[in-house]
Amino acid sequence: MTVTLAEIRESPLSVDEVLSSVSSPRAGGVCLFVGTVRDHDGLHDSPDGESDTSDDKSVAALDYSAHPQAAEAARELADRIAADGRSVRIAVVHRVGHLEVGDIAVVVGVSAEHRGEAFAVCRELIDEFKATIPIWKHQRFTDGADEWVGLP
Repeated sequence: MTVTLAEIRESPLSVDEVLSSVSSPRAGGVCLFVGTVRDHDGLHDSPDGESDTSDDKSVAALDYSAHPQAAEAARELADRIAADGRSVRIAVVHRVGHLEVGDIAVVVGVSAEHRGEAFAVCRELIDEFKATIPIWKHQRFTDGADEWVGLP
């Protein structure tokens, strides 16, 4: 099991690069997750998991900042998830710096022998990445307000 990419970058991200890095003749399925900057901040989730948009704020842009050891933590996470043998190849790349609405913020790719494993590992990787890697989001709203998300 191979981790092909685990990086934090200031430059725009490429879905094709991640797809190419996880492609393998051993894999019967490839799952990609592409996270983009949306034009609103869904402030509340309802009990059924759907977003309640009644308090949404319009997002103008955002800036991501990362701890100096964030890339090392991303590599350790990817290595740990790859070690369980459910996947063939794994990649995760997150962007930092200034991003506009529509820009790609994160790309996760997982190849596995079967599609179920590819989906499961991809979901696990992005969920754990967002929960544990020290990356912080500074949202700027169209009304001039701003907000930090993910600070310790």
